[in-house]
Amino acid sequence: MIAEAELGERITRALILRRVNLIASNAGGPVLVGPASDANLLRLVNFLTRNGQPHHVLDTASDDAAAAVLARYESTPGELPLVVAPDGSILRNPTESDLAVRLGMVQPVPRQELYDVAVVGGGPAGLATAVYAASEGLSVIVLDATSFGGQAGASARIENYLGFPTGISGQALAGRAFVQAQKFGAEIMIPMRASDLDCGRKDGLFGVTTECERTILSRSVVVASGARYRRPAVENLSKFEGHGVWFWASPIEARLCASQEVVLVGGGNSAGQAAVFLSAHASKVRMMVRGSGLAASMSRYLIDRIEATSNIELMTGTELVALEGSDETGIERVRWRNRNSGEETEAPIANVFLFVGADPATGWLESCGVGVDKAGFVMTGQTGSGNERIAGPLESTVPGIFAVGDVRSGSVKHVGGAIGEGAQVVAALHKFLAERPTETV
Repeated sequence: MIAEAELGERITRALILRRVNLIASNAGGPVLVGPASDANLLRLVNFLTRNGQPHHVLDTASDDAAAAVLARYESTPGELPLVVAPDGSILRNPTESDLAVRLGMVQPVPRQELYDVAVVGGGPAGLATAVYAASEGLSVIVLDATSFGGQAGASARIENYLGFPTGISGQALAGRAFVQAQKFGAEIMIPMRASDLDCGRKDGLFGVTTECERTILSRSVVVASGARYRRPAVENLSKFEGHGVWFWASPIEARLCASQEVVLVGGGNSAGQAAVFLSAHASKVRMMVRGSGLAASMSRYLIDRIEATSNIELMTGTELVALEGSDETGIERVRWRNRNSGEETEAPIANVFLFVGADPATGWLESCGVGVDKAGFVMTGQTGSGNERIAGPLESTVPGIFAVGDVRSGSVKHVGGAIGEGAQVVAALHKFLAERPTETV
C-alpha cells in the first residue's frame, strides 16, 4: 500500500467504493430489528452510520421480515433492538462497545505493546496527527469514545474548508482522513474511551487506561479529546436524549422530523450548519439564541444563508425552559421563554436540537497533573512548576504530553485550525522522542 503508490491507490479506491456501495444499498453488515423510532435502535444506527459501517434495519411496525426474525430468535419487546451480526450471532440491545467488538471494529488486544504516540481523540486534530505522524514512520494508536470525526463529523456541510468550494460533509472529510491514517499504518480503536493517564511510571512511559481497563503504553501522548456536548439546565432533558433531544443533525434525524416543526438551540457555526440542513426537511426551524444576534459567534456566510431561508425563524433573547412528553412517545410539547419580557410560549414540537457549546473532555487527565485553565482546557506553551524545560507551543505542562484542537486552551475552534495543529504537533513529537532514550517493555 505504501511502497507501490499506484497499486496502493487502486486498492484503496476499490475498497472505498465497495464500502460506499454497501452502505448505499443497505447490504452487508449487521441487521438491526426493532421499532424505527426506538431510542436504542436510533442509538445503534447513529453509531454505525457515523463510523461508516454498512447495516440494514428491519422496522417491526412495517416490515414483515422483522416479525419472522423475532419469532426465529424468540425475542421479546424488552430485548429490542435485536442485532443479527454478519457471523450469525445474536446481540440483544447491545452497547456500542459490545457491537463494535462483535463487528471487529475493536481488536481484543492492541497490535503492539509500545507505541511512539498515543492519540486520544479521533476528531480532525487527532486524525491529522495520526496521518502525519504515521506517514513519517512513527507508530501511532488512536482512541475515540464514539466515532471518527468528533463534533465536526456530525456537520452536515462545511463550506469554509480550504479546497472544497462547494462544501463537504463533516463525515465525508473525517472518513477520508480515517482511511488515510489507516493506510499509513495507524491503529485506530473506536469506540474506546480513555479513563485515566499514568505519567509517573518508573520506565518513563505513559500509560493510557481505557474504560475496559486495558493499559496502552506509549512514549508520548497527544490530547485531542475535544469537548463533550453541553446540556442546558432543563428538567427531563436526559430522559429524552435519543428520543427527541439530539446533539447533531444527520439524515437519520432529518427523516424523523420531515415536514414537522423543530426547535434548534444555539448560535455557533455548528448550529448554523444544522439549521440550514434541517430547513430542507422540516416545515419550520425555530432557531433560539440567548443573545441579541448571531454576529458574535457565527461565520458571515452562514448568517446570510439563514437570513435567506424562509422557514428558519431566528428567535433572539430566547431560552428553552421545559420539555413535556412520555417514555413511550418522546417529546410532545416544548416551552420557551423570552428573556426580555419573561413571556413563556409552548408548542407541540417533537424534536429539539441542541448546539449550545461544549465542555472540554479532560477529566481523564486529572491524575497526571496536566495544567488546565479555569474552563478546563489544556494549557500549552507553559512550563510546569519546578520544571526549567521550555515547553513548545503545543506541549502541556507535563513534558511529552501535547494538546491539539478544541481541547487546547486558546485554540481557534475551527476544523482548519484543528487540522493545522495536528500537522504542527508532529515536529514537536519528533523533537521530544529524539531527546529520550529508547524504552523497552
